Amino acid sequence: MRNRYLDLLRFLAIVRVVVYHVTGWASLTLLFPAMSVMFALAGSLMATSLLRSGPTAVGRRLRRLLPSLWVLAAIFVSAMLLTGLPLTPKVLLWLFPVADPPANYWGALALSPIWYLRDYLWFVLASPVALWLFRRYPLPTLLAPYCLLLAIELGIYPNAPGVLREFGLYFGAWLLGFAHQAGMLRRLANRVLVPTVLALAATGGAWLLAHPGPRGYDLNDNPLGNALWSAAFILVALGRAPSSADWVDRNHVFGRAVTVLNRRALTVYLWHMAFVVALTPLVDVVGWSHQDLLGLAIRVMLVFLLVGVVTALVGWVEDVAAGRPPELIPGGRRHAVPAARRHAESRRGVEADLTAEPAEPGETAVPGQRDRATEPREDAVSGRRGRDVTGS
Repeated sequence: MRNRYLDLLRFLAIVRVVVYHVTGWASLTLLFPAMSVMFALAGSLMATSLLRSGPTAVGRRLRRLLPSLWVLAAIFVSAMLLTGLPLTPKVLLWLFPVADPPANYWGALALSPIWYLRDYLWFVLASPVALWLFRRYPLPTLLAPYCLLLAIELGIYPNAPGVLREFGLYFGAWLLGFAHQAGMLRRLANRVLVPTVLALAATGGAWLLAHPGPRGYDLNDNPLGNALWSAAFILVALGRAPSSADWVDRNHVFGRAVTVLNRRALTVYLWHMAFVVALTPLVDVVGWSHQDLLGLAIRVMLVFLLVGVVTALVGWVEDVAAGRPPELIPGGRRHAVPAARRHAESRRGVEADLTAEPAEPGETAVPGQRDRATEPREDAVSGRRGRDVTGS
């Protein structure tokens, strides 16, 4: 069954990422650590898929993830090759980005959100083993990424490979998604949850205050503070999540917006930074300064408008990758579940849901129901290369 609360969290995370990249407001990273929340939701979805389908879920998850990237690469890599990017074997990383694919002087910033797909791929590939360990040794497995990051940040493990630093920073959020899927976060008593959240937030906040980055108190500049603060946020957001949020659909326009952004989360994430980069010099010329609220509001609206256009043009790729009939604007029609599928699901103990569709980025399930179908570091802001987009 769909959980609209989790859809709402993903909707807010995507909006927050785009607004952060336009405005550069560091406070947004503290108010809503969007990237960690998205990794937690993705981890919950991945655990559901693995428990339902086994290791084959890895292939299906990659199948749903990569086509949208290939559409982006077909356009932008071609443009970068025409503007000076050397044609080397590393260009093939745009097909399967297990490492940062090459980019030229302008593409490096416009395509900076690719870091999220790189981390996502690693986490998906690691998930079968991680879930096996988590189900047998939940607490040690959950603590391992945070201990790794602590060792790196304190200099105990200097010169750690980049992939290990990323595991330390975001894989803990992914594993909290495992815990959410298993219902463990919901079962935490307040006498455990509240002190844990306060300790994590206090420690992460103190570390952030003691180690400000080039943009001040921006979580994207402080991996350890980011991980601890985000863990506290996730424990509250998912540990005390309502079982549903039907009120989301009481307003048809808002409910449809939540649905559209969930179904097109990956497209919005991959494309929005290019428009942020392209618009920055143009809006400066006409006087829409990033120093005033009106100028920022105009920038945000323009970015969302352009993202909406490109989403209408190529967003249907997400439908095809997920095995759904393509739609120009998602959520306009409901698809009945074939009788054979309903019968198969009922034999597995899955409650029939005529509106359910194949699990994908943007689909969620009620936590603790393992057999039910249940997702894009942001950080380049207005012309500066950063570390996070759907990280911030």
